[in-house]
Amino acid sequence: MSTHTPLPVAPADDTRAYARRLALRHPRELTAVLVLYALAAGCRLVGPRLLGDLVEDTRDGGGAITRTALLICAFVIVQALLTHAATYAAARLGEKVLAALRERFVGDVLALPLATVERAGAGDLVTRTIRDVEVLAGCVRRAVPATMTALVTIAVTFGALAVVGPLLAFPCLIGVPVLWAAARWFFGRSREAFLRQSASYARITEGLTETVEGARTVEALGLAGRRAERTDRDIAGSYAAERHTIGLLTVFLPVIDTAYLLPVAATLVLGGLFALHGMVSLAAVTAATLYVQQLLSPVDTVLYCLGDLQAGAASLARLRGVHRTPGPGADAPATAAPRHRGLALRGVRYAYRDGRDVLRGIDLEIEPGERLAVVGPSGAGKSTLGRLLAGIHAPRTGSVTVGGVPLTALSPDRLRGQVALVTQETYVFSGTLRENLLMVRPEAADAELERVLDAVGAREWALELGLDARVGAGGAALAPDRVQQLSLARLVLADPHTLVLDEATSLLDPRAARRLERSLAALLEGRTVIAIAHRLHTAHDADRVAVMEDGRITELGPHHELVARGGAYAALWESWHGRT
Repeated sequence: MSTHTPLPVAPADDTRAYARRLALRHPRELTAVLVLYALAAGCRLVGPRLLGDLVEDTRDGGGAITRTALLICAFVIVQALLTHAATYAAARLGEKVLAALRERFVGDVLALPLATVERAGAGDLVTRTIRDVEVLAGCVRRAVPATMTALVTIAVTFGALAVVGPLLAFPCLIGVPVLWAAARWFFGRSREAFLRQSASYARITEGLTETVEGARTVEALGLAGRRAERTDRDIAGSYAAERHTIGLLTVFLPVIDTAYLLPVAATLVLGGLFALHGMVSLAAVTAATLYVQQLLSPVDTVLYCLGDLQAGAASLARLRGVHRTPGPGADAPATAAPRHRGLALRGVRYAYRDGRDVLRGIDLEIEPGERLAVVGPSGAGKSTLGRLLAGIHAPRTGSVTVGGVPLTALSPDRLRGQVALVTQETYVFSGTLRENLLMVRPEAADAELERVLDAVGAREWALELGLDARVGAGGAALAPDRVQQLSLARLVLADPHTLVLDEATSLLDPRAARRLERSLAALLEGRTVIAIAHRLHTAHDADRVAVMEDGRITELGPHHELVARGGAYAALWESWHGRT
C-alpha cells in the first residue's frame, strides 16, 4: 500500500472565486468579447423575424421575397464576421488567462517544500503538472468560449422572444423544470466523480513511475508480478471511475435531449391557439417558433460543455490545491533575519510515520565555520538529521534554529541562502552546461564558472566539452561522477554559509573523492560544513564527529578523542581500516 499523501484539492468556492478573479483580471477584453457575441446573436435573430413578417405578408397577399432573402443574407454575413471577431477575441483572452494560471502554478510547484513533494509522490504532482494542465487548457480554449457564446445567445434570444410577444415566451419555459432537475442531479454528483477520475490517473502514473525508476530492484527481487498486479488494480480503479462518470452522462444527456422537444411543441400548439383567438399575430408565432428552435443549439452547447467544464473545474481545483499547500513558515509570523550563522537543535524528534520516531531527542550546537562529520551505521538517522539541518523537514517536537530563528519560519528563498543540501541524488537539466551553472547565480561571469569547476575537479572536461554544449535530455550524456561534480559546482556557486553534504561524493572513486574534498576545503574555508558519509577520512579531517546510533547521538567530539575513548567510533575506525 502506498504511503504517499496526495496534495490537497481546493474547495469548490475557492476554485470558483479564483476562476472569477482570473477572468476579471482583463475587464476590457472580457467586455469586448461579450459585446461582440451579443451583436452576433442579435444578427442571428433578424432572419426569423423577417421570415415571420414574410409569412404574415404572404397570407395577406403581399411579401417581398427577394428583399427578405437579401436582408437575411446580409445579416448572416455580418453575423459570421462578428462571430469570427468574438471567437478571436475570446481566444486571446483565454490564452492570457491560461498563461497567468500556468505561471502561477509553476511558481506554486517550485515553492513546494521538498518534504511535501516526497510525501505526495511523483504520480500526483506529474499528473497535475501534465494532465490537469492539459485538461484545463482544453477547457479554456474550447468549452469556455463555446459556453460563453451559447449563454449570450440564449439571453439575447429570450429578450427577442419577450419583444415579439410576451405570451409566446412562456411556452419555451416548459422544459426548464426538466433541465433544472437533470442539471441539479448531475452537478450534485459530477464534481466528486471527476476528482476521483483525476486521482485514479495519478495512481496509475505513480505506480508506473515507481516501477520504471526501480526496474533493476524489481527485476533483482522478482517483483514483476506484484508490480503488474499493482498496475492492474490501478487501471481497474481508473476504469471504474471512468464508468461512473460516463454513467452519469448516460442518464443526464438523454433526459435533456427529451427536454429539447417540449418547448418547440409547446410554442407551436399554444402559439397557434393564441393566434386563432387574435391574441398574437401569425408573424409573431412564426418568429417565436424559429427563436425557440434556435435556442436548442446554444442550450445543447451549454449542456454538452458541462462535462468539459466540470472536468476543467476539477483540474483547476487540483492545480489550485498546490497553491494552498502550506510551505515552510506558512503559519508562522514574520521573523527577523538570523542573528548569526550558528545552528542549534534542541530536543529534536522526527518520525516519517506516527509512533515511529527515527530521531530521538537530538541536542546539538554547530558553531559558525565548524566542520562536523556525522557517521554511524545505516539506518541510524544520519540522512534524516541532514534534512532537518537543511530545513527540508520540520521536527515533530523540539526546534532547529539558525541564528536563533527556526528554520521552519524562514521563506524558501531566505532558507536556501542560509543552508544548502547536496545528496548523491543529482540531476542535469536540459540546456547548456553554462545554463546548468547559472541557474543558481544568473549574473556569474565565465571566469567565476571556471573557478568553481576547477574547485570540484571538473574544469578540464567541462572546458573540453564547452560551456555552450548542450547536456541533459537531447544533449551530451554525462557520466555519474561528472554529474555529481556539476552538482557540487552549483552548490559552490550558490554560496550558502552552511553546507549539508549527504554522501555528496559517493559516485566518485575513493581517490577522486579524496582529491575533490581536499580541493573543496580551501574554497569552503569559513563556511559551516556538515558532512554525512561512510568514508571515515571525512571524519578524520572534521573539527568534530557526531556518532549516531538508533536515532541518537551517542558520541560527539574530535576524531582523536573519540578514537582514544575506545567507543563506537573507535570500533568504526578500526573496522574501516580493516583491523578487526
